[in-house]
Amino acid sequence: MGKVVAVANQKGGVGKTTTSINLAASLSVLEKKVLLVDFDPQAQSTSGLGFDINSENNVYECIINGLEADQAIQQSEIHPTLSVLPSNINLAGAEKELGDMENALSRMKKTLAKVRNNYDYIIIDCSPSLGLLTLNALIAADSVIIPVQCEYLALEGLGKILNTIKTVKSKMNPNLEIEGFLLTMYSRTNLANSVVAEVRRYFGKLVFETVIQRNIRLGEAPSHRLSAIKYDANSSGAINYLNMAREFLNNNQ
Repeated sequence: MGKVVAVANQKGGVGKTTTSINLAASLSVLEKKVLLVDFDPQAQSTSGLGFDINSENNVYECIINGLEADQAIQQSEIHPTLSVLPSNINLAGAEKELGDMENALSRMKKTLAKVRNNYDYIIIDCSPSLGLLTLNALIAADSVIIPVQCEYLALEGLGKILNTIKTVKSKMNPNLEIEGFLLTMYSRTNLANSVVAEVRRYFGKLVFETVIQRNIRLGEAPSHRLSAIKYDANSSGAINYLNMAREFLNNNQ
């Protein structure tokens, strides 16, 4: 059975989608069969890997109208073992619609139930909020990766996501664990180094050893509809995420 990993942080601009895309792509390069679920209305994981954000079959149709996931999943032409369950803008209205539905918090879990055996790993790119979409993802997930940018106030707001994870674990998904905190947007400054030290002091072994450096290529890759490893395999961003994927796999042996 494939392991489901949510990439979540209600704070925007922390590298959540960049991490989702490049972890999924790196795991694929490492010969794992991966499904990337774009669960963000901005659909940047979808577009960033070259998929159509206007596809009629998408994750919104799955969770709201009961479309089978395998009817919406698309295979990457560039990464042979990577597939995507695409998002589109309709997902922006899903919070309200879910509020009126039965089993509103377990729709993602139900969507993935029939396909999770087809993959080694399922990565869910969550929306930057702690609303019903993110709760759906956490209830469906086995673990959570929390990106933390190496910037001032990096720890601000982490209490909210940690409390949400704790609540979901105690009431709705007892198997949910923190996969790890991933330090992103690192630059060799005193401030960044102090943030790294602080996060490691707070969370210890839960912090990935791999740190994701600030890298122009990481920012450029999605505009070319490519993962960093396919855009420039020699860039520091691509190398960082490949190392992070190896660390992730070592932790899951």
